[in-house]
Amino acid sequence: MQNIAEFRIIGRVGKISEHDKVTKVNVAANYNRQENGEWVTDTHWNEVTLFGKLIERGGKAQKGDLVHITGRVRQNSYDTAEGRRYTVELIADGFAVLAKGSEDRD
Repeated sequence: MQNIAEFRIIGRVGKISEHDKVTKVNVAANYNRQENGEWVTDTHWNEVTLFGKLIERGGKAQKGDLVHITGRVRQNSYDTAEGRRYTVELIADGFAVLAKGSEDRD
């Protein structure tokens, strides 16, 4: 495993999946770029993994909440019958709910 960069995401919570020792939070973040002189917004979904005490904070977040997450990007690899596979994971070091989403939650 190798930490290759740090990240900061401000976005809205989507799906939260809780596992035995980790929680995975999908966060929709907007990224702006210029295209033909006009600003265009692209929304990207980022799956962030929470460990330890951050699981409790992530568990308090609900779909639609605006969150701020900081952490590190971790590259990993493993072997399969088809060959070596590579993954990139976003591992949270900080997690905060900035604003609650709407009351009309699914």
